[in-house]
Amino acid sequence: MTDSSDKPGDLPAIRPAQGLVKRQFDPWLHVVLFEPEIAANTGAIGRTCVAAGARLWLVRPLGFHVDDRHLRRAGLDYWEHLDLCVVDELDEVAASLGRNRLWSFSTKAALLYTEAVFQPGDALVFGPESRGLPASWLKECPDRSLRIPIRPEARSLNLANAVAIALFEGIRQLGLGQAQVGQVRTLRDPMDHAR
Repeated sequence: MTDSSDKPGDLPAIRPAQGLVKRQFDPWLHVVLFEPEIAANTGAIGRTCVAAGARLWLVRPLGFHVDDRHLRRAGLDYWEHLDLCVVDELDEVAASLGRNRLWSFSTKAALLYTEAVFQPGDALVFGPESRGLPASWLKECPDRSLRIPIRPEARSLNLANAVAIALFEGIRQLGLGQAQVGQVRTLRDPMDHAR
């Protein structure tokens, strides 16, 4: 499977044959990569999504082919277990999940990622490595834009690191830290914090 050079009609036939579409459950969280540029980052993020039970969305155009060896190497043997959706527009993700379920990450956001209250089915949206999410997208819902605090000497974090930080904060909030493979996932009672 390749990036935006794929013909839309080819995609459904290619993805199941490679085992890239496995939706055995509704994920607790989604990770959305808007126009990712670096195969190794995306591979590492795919591996993180498998570990967390999250669905990965890739929004074209991609800066690599999905069968790129760097992508596969970074994802190791986890890639076949990845719940992956590839779409042409960020609006397709918003239409599928609901715009109010998308949390956008930006170094320019005012709200810290630890101040967000994540809900099951929410999506964490990240922009391309070289430029981040479009300003127009961030302006649509500034109250749903989050940042990971870093020192001013660092322009940004590596994308794979940022995704891991945000995704596992979501898992922590949802009380999924003790989930085991094959175990039925249940939400932590929100009143546990009050007790």
